[in-house]
Amino acid sequence: MQPSAHVDTFARDNLPPPEQWPEFLLDNPDVRYPARFNCAAELLDRMIDERGFGERPAIWSDENGTTQSTTYRELRERVNRTAHVLVNEMGLVPGNRILLRGPNTLHMAVVWLASLKAGLVVVPTMPLLRSKELRQIIDKAEVCAALCDARLIDELASCRDPAHPHFCPGLRQVRLFHHVAPDSVEALAAAHSAEFAAVDTSADDVCLIAFTSGTTGKPKGCMHFHRDVLAMCDLFPRHVLRPTPDDIFCGTPPLAFTFGLGGLLFFPLRAGASTVLIERLTPETLLATVERFHASIMFTAPTFYRQMAALVSRFDLSSLKKTVSAGEALPDSTRQLWHEATGLEMIDGIGGTEMIHIFVSSAAEETRRHAIGRAVPGYVVQAVDDDMRPVPAGELGKLAVKGPTGCRYLSDERQAKFVRDGWNLPGDTVRIDSDGYVFYQARADDMIVSAGYNISGPEVESALMLHEAVAECGVIGVADEERGQIVKAFVVLNPGYERGSELVALLQAFVRQQIAPYKYPRAVQFIDALPRTETGKLKRFELRSL
Repeated sequence: MQPSAHVDTFARDNLPPPEQWPEFLLDNPDVRYPARFNCAAELLDRMIDERGFGERPAIWSDENGTTQSTTYRELRERVNRTAHVLVNEMGLVPGNRILLRGPNTLHMAVVWLASLKAGLVVVPTMPLLRSKELRQIIDKAEVCAALCDARLIDELASCRDPAHPHFCPGLRQVRLFHHVAPDSVEALAAAHSAEFAAVDTSADDVCLIAFTSGTTGKPKGCMHFHRDVLAMCDLFPRHVLRPTPDDIFCGTPPLAFTFGLGGLLFFPLRAGASTVLIERLTPETLLATVERFHASIMFTAPTFYRQMAALVSRFDLSSLKKTVSAGEALPDSTRQLWHEATGLEMIDGIGGTEMIHIFVSSAAEETRRHAIGRAVPGYVVQAVDDDMRPVPAGELGKLAVKGPTGCRYLSDERQAKFVRDGWNLPGDTVRIDSDGYVFYQARADDMIVSAGYNISGPEVESALMLHEAVAECGVIGVADEERGQIVKAFVVLNPGYERGSELVALLQAFVRQQIAPYKYPRAVQFIDALPRTETGKLKRFELRSL
């Protein structure tokens, strides 16, 4: 590894031991980068200084019903001024972890790029996370500072309250953006220079810790380098999506997810294109966004595509050329429904936080019925058995993948499970045919994937068990046509409580207050006892049979 630019060496110090790393495939012209560069400078400065895109639109947004266009030059000036706030006002040094909390807005894009340019390690968080979940992330990554959209401060404020059970003493400062206060990030940035020299980071300096929940509910921090950010922009987009500077991106995945970070910010910047950042989109308003901004590339989950299919006749979608689905399994019925409604062939993909973005996909004209696609050029995939031996073409096996990106958990014993013999094991059961097309079967673990969100069953169980009515519970995912899966809870009640719809609603509301609202059980079934093994372990397969 190259000498680090980090003054705070926490990230590199807590990488897994080298023998637990996957094999990285870096002998590829697409991902052959210099030893030192800053990915924010590559994504933004290079487009202006080398390609002359300064006056081209970079980000489209809605300000009180008015369309706003921010050019590449204007975006860089805002990013540079904000980087000065991080360094000069907040006193942060390269390698410090900074938590970002906000919806998909221009403001969020600015703080993302400014943090990277200042050499910080970004720890993005979903807007819906509660203080309990934020504390786990803050403590695990030893986050010392946070930038938060002013409208989302409540849960994070609890982490700053010494009297609160989720107090985080290491979180020394929080600054608000998207705010008019004199000490807001924007107000402070206005007083600083529009020039800022990007920190001279190493290609293998950590710049991102993206957290994903495992089946135990304990957050896993996936550590990615500056070169990983460019690699995700230079493989799937280049070989499958093939954007041009005239493309306009739009979609729903949050910038806190690597799916959204790539698809709605970094991919368009790398191509010299533009992106539309609109928060709180519904299927109807997403279609309206395509019409209003003449968007040509869309990123969202299968659930949205299914819901939008019935609405497309009401909108002018003539600008829309490519639609990308990821985040959960794409039902063939949804793919066909979308094609019938729009004439567009879906681009499906498998990615993951550990791999940073999509590594299996195919361009629209190369799709095969029921298949996700083939390995994105630069990656190799195979289906293996429990002993890591490749299985014959067409047989079920565990998906194994190698490429220029891969899993490096932050100080986590689960590294040895995800990486074996140099291969990344995302936890998917697949079939791979003789032409290399990957056919997804199921998750190999108990993770519930609902409408693009990964939800840990044990985490939902823990939240339910905090309610006085609940004696025991078990949570699984069950098939759902609209969402792929929904969370279903089997609940054993304490004496004195009556089964019924009122109690179901009460328990659902309770869970939404404990953890992120999207994790609540959409179905609740009361039972007399949970099926358990002789050693007391819950038999989830028996719950599924119910």
